Amino acid sequence: MADTAFQVEVVSVEERLWSGEATYVIAQTTEGELGVLAHHEPLFGQLVQGGAVAIQTTAGERLAAAIRGGFLSVTGEKVTVLADGAEWASSLDEAAVRRELDGAADGSDEQVVAQGRLRALEYLAGK
Repeated sequence: MADTAFQVEVVSVEERLWSGEATYVIAQTTEGELGVLAHHEPLFGQLVQGGAVAIQTTAGERLAAAIRGGFLSVTGEKVTVLADGAEWASSLDEAAVRRELDGAADGSDEQVVAQGRLRALEYLAGK
């Protein structure tokens, strides 16, 4: 497993949210959706406002978080998600998120945040 696994750390301005080994990470950057596997070429990317990040742990658990901007750093051995803010999808209620999205004005910050929450829920469900 060591050949396909790498270290992942998710941190926000306030705290370290998660740290562990994963087999892949998916993140929404300003350049598009990006998938990272072990031994990925180094890169540094900007995470979109209202984006999401998905992590497949080596234990087989799928994690997903709604992200409010930040950066993604990838080295050959580690991925670091430096989020301005993050919420785990497992703590979100899909019906409430859809109501937020329906009630948000087009282009508003509320709409962007709700879209990120919905995308995180989709990642968690494997969509």
